[in-house]
Order: sequence, then C-alpha cells, then structure tokens
Amino acid sequence: MFEQVHEPAEAIQSDFTHASELGVTIAGEPFAHLLFHSVLTYSNVEAVNVCFSESFEALAEGLEAALASFGGVARMHRTDNLSAAIRELGRDGRRDFTAAYRALLEHYGMVGSTNHPGESHQNGDVESSHGQFKRALDQALRLRGSRDFASRSTYEQFLAELARKRNATRAQRFGLERERLRPLPPAPLLPCKELVVKVNRFSLIRVQSNAYSVPSRLIGAKVRVRIRAETLELYHGVNLILRLPRLVGRNRSRIDYRHVIWSLVRKPGAFMAYKYREEMFPSLVFRRAFDALQAQTPAKAVREYLRLLHLAASTSEAEVGNALELLLADGRLTGFDACRSLLPRAESDFAQLTSTPVVDLTAYDRLIAGGIHG
Repeated sequence: MFEQVHEPAEAIQSDFTHASELGVTIAGEPFAHLLFHSVLTYSNVEAVNVCFSESFEALAEGLEAALASFGGVARMHRTDNLSAAIRELGRDGRRDFTAAYRALLEHYGMVGSTNHPGESHQNGDVESSHGQFKRALDQALRLRGSRDFASRSTYEQFLAELARKRNATRAQRFGLERERLRPLPPAPLLPCKELVVKVNRFSLIRVQSNAYSVPSRLIGAKVRVRIRAETLELYHGVNLILRLPRLVGRNRSRIDYRHVIWSLVRKPGAFMAYKYREEMFPSLVFRRAFDALQAQTPAKAVREYLRLLHLAASTSEAEVGNALELLLADGRLTGFDACRSLLPRAESDFAQLTSTPVVDLTAYDRLIAGGIHG
C-alpha cells in the first residue's frame, strides 16, 4: 500500500523462486529447478542463478554470483525467512542468523535483515521482480519458439541474456548506484559445510540422510566431505579423490556401479538380493542383456552379467553398450566372451623394429686403447 523510498547502494533483496512451471527441458528431459533471484532495491538491477534446493550453499553461491555481477556490495542484504539463513532460538519466536550465514555477511561487510514469518511482502522488491522476471522469461521462451535447450549452459546463457536486456533499461539509476557500492573483497568466500564420515563395509557414505557410493578401496577409511550447492567434494587426507553430484531431498541414493563392481565380481551371489541392484543397470541395453542371459542360461546369468559390467567399468561403457545392442539384435548374446570379441582392440604403442640396427663401436675401441688422446 505504501510506496517505499530506496537509497542507492542501501540494500540487496534475495529469494528463491520455483521455475519448473515454465516447462523448460534440457535435451528433451524436464528440467526441475529453482532460480535464486537478487535485486538491488534502488535501481532494480537483478541477477539470477539456477539452483536445485533452498540450501545455504545455494543461497551463498547465488549471492556471491549476484555481487560479482553488480560489481560491488550494498550495505544490507535482506532475505525471506529462509531456514538456510535463519534459525529459531526457542518457542517464543526469537530468531537469529545461522553461524554460516553470519560468516558470509561478515566476509562482505553487509548487515543482515529478514522479514517476519508469513510476511513475504516485507521482501517486496524481489517478490515483485520474481513474477515480472518469470513473465518476461515465459514471453522470451514463446518468442524463441521452443522451451528445449541442448544443455544447461545454453539455458543459463539464455537467462543471462534476458537479465542483461532487462538491466539495460535501468542503466541510468544503476550508474548512480554503482558509484556508491562498496568494493568486493579480494576473493569470494566460497562457503561450504564440512564433515568427516567413515566409508562403511558396503562402500557407502551417508551425507545429510542420503547414501552415496565411493570406490571400494576406501572401505573402512574416513573421508572429509565438503558440501556445496550441487556437488560433494571428498578428500582423503589432503587429496581430492572424488566429486559427486549432490542429491536433493532425503533418503535418496546415488550408486555408481564402477565403485562396487570390483567387489561384486568376487561375490556374485550377493547380486540378486543387493539393495541397490537396479543401479547396476547403467542403461536399458544392460537391463535387456541381463534379462536375455537369464532366459538362456539362468545358472550362469549373474556371473556373466557381472563380467560384462566389469568390462564396461574397465574399458568403455558406450562401446560395451554398442556391442550388446548388436548381439541382442542378432540373438547372439551368449555371455562375456561374445561381447568382448566385438570391442575394438587397442593398437600397440610400441614401434615395430623391421631390422636390427647397426652400431658403430669404433670410437669406443679408440677410447679404450687411448688413441683418442693421440
């Protein structure tokens, strides 16, 4: 109801907004995502960042990207009542910033601010801009004639170009605001959560109620996990040993057959009752191959299939998949040997000697006889 007066470089407002309703697809597959949306309240210059959850890491990475695009830091950062930044202190409704969010604010020298629960209008600039930006994005997608993009990066370039065009209409006010923004610190904070977990006997780790497989050679070892917005970084000692896509939600699993196949080929009897057996079919052709082997030779099907999976892990999944397609089409899939016979053989890197080289030893004879000094 009441028009607000904003001062240049006074505040940035940020919030998450769902974007799945826009129907964007990547290579034909639905792209369920959110946008982290930041707005300078004086000039209304905005920045958007693709993310997949309302986590602290997504907030931090989105805010740091926004500040980099603005080229400076405002005095205040205001958010909705996000659990990624705010924690309840008790039943009396008192709230405070989380330690991680407070560290982020301190790194950039910003004052934190948040609206009261259920009062989203107190974050009005960015709330209003959510709707405006998504309407503009919808119109841009209509003009483009397709909501499908070849890759995520292509879609992100499309978003950045839309934001650039919208910000171009605010250049005059942003010019004034830009002069008053404080300089960025020498480097971004790149905050993340860290924890130490032990790899269990099933070659799994559990991180925030989700299960991830790791190479079986790490069974029993303790690894340090850095949790970022979209990835987990695993360190053994000081060495980065693995980077995994982070799962969204709880009680989910990400099992890579390459991590456990070396153990399964030694204990094939564990395969049929394996909790994550469905993860051992990296594509439909592998599932079809297993079904065909079961129909032909039930007693040997598991062992032969695991040997095929081991072959895919140690050579090329794509080449093994192509060989399986050919064998299934011709009805010739009898097992591991039939598949391996179709794989291209690597040529030797060693040069073949066509003749014995002739070595002149005259100089050595003279050296031994002392004639080289004569």
